[in-house]
Amino acid sequence: MAYIAPTEFVTKMVDAGEAKIFMSTRDTVIRAFMAGAVLALAAAFAVTINVQTGQPLAGAVLFPVGFCLLYLMGFDLLTGVFTLAPLALIDKRPGVTLNGLLRNWGLVFLGNFAGALTVAVMMAIVFTFGFTTEPNAVGQAIGHIGEGRTVGYAAHGAGGMLTLFIRGVLCNWMVSTGVVAAMMSTHLSGKVIAMWMPIMLFFYMGFEHSIVNMFLFPSGLMLGGNFSIMDYFIWNEIPTVIGNLVGGLSFVGLTLYSTHVRTAPSRRVEPRPMAGAIGVPAE
Repeated sequence: MAYIAPTEFVTKMVDAGEAKIFMSTRDTVIRAFMAGAVLALAAAFAVTINVQTGQPLAGAVLFPVGFCLLYLMGFDLLTGVFTLAPLALIDKRPGVTLNGLLRNWGLVFLGNFAGALTVAVMMAIVFTFGFTTEPNAVGQAIGHIGEGRTVGYAAHGAGGMLTLFIRGVLCNWMVSTGVVAAMMSTHLSGKVIAMWMPIMLFFYMGFEHSIVNMFLFPSGLMLGGNFSIMDYFIWNEIPTVIGNLVGGLSFVGLTLYSTHVRTAPSRRVEPRPMAGAIGVPAE
C-alpha cells in the first residue's frame, strides 16, 4: 500500500494548505459546496441505517463512505482546512498571509453550509412527500437529534457548553487524522482504509462535526424539531466550529508539523575518543 513516512507526508500537508489558500474563489466555493453536500448525504444515509436496523454501530461503520468519496474527488471540508491551511502560514510560505487564511476559511464555511443546506431541503422533501405528510421515522429521528444536541446541551448550562466544545475538539482530532492518514499512502485502498477508521470512531462516539451539523440541524428544524435557529447557532454550530478548529490544529496539524518539520535537535552526543588512542594525548 506504499506507506509514506511522516517526514514526507507532513510536507505534503503544508503544500496542500498553501494550495488551498491560493485557490480561486470559484473553485474554493464549488469544492466546499460539494463537500458539504456529499457529507450531508452520508449523514442521512447513516441515520437511515440506524433507524431501520436499530444498530448505531452499523451506521457508524458505513458513514465514512461519504468522507472517502469527497476526499478522493478533491472537495474541501472546513474541518480539513482548519488543520492544513494554517501550516502554510506558520511555515512562512511566500505570499501566504493571515487575510488569505481567513478568506479561505470563510469561503469554505459558506460553501459547506450551502451544500449541506441544499441536501437538508431535499431530504426533508423526501421524508415528508414534499411537506404533505408528517415526517417518516427517519425524519422524526433527525428532528430529535436536533433537539438533544441543542436544548439538550443548554439544559446543563456552562457544563453543557464545555461538553459541546470538547466533543468538537475530539471530533476534528479524529477527522483531521483521517485527512492526514490519506496522505500516508499512494494507493487508493490504502487511502480509504486509513481514512475509514478515525471517521468511524468520531461518528459512533457522537462527537460534534460542524459540517454534519449543517445538515442535521436545518433539516431537523424543517422536520418539526423543537428548537430554534438561535438554539442551533449558539448551542451547537458556533461552539462546534471553535472546537473543531482547536482539535484539528492543536492535536494534528501543529503536533505533526512541530515534530516532523521543525524537529528539535537530537540529544545524541558524539562519542569521545579514548585517552591513549593513536593521535589522542593521554591526560
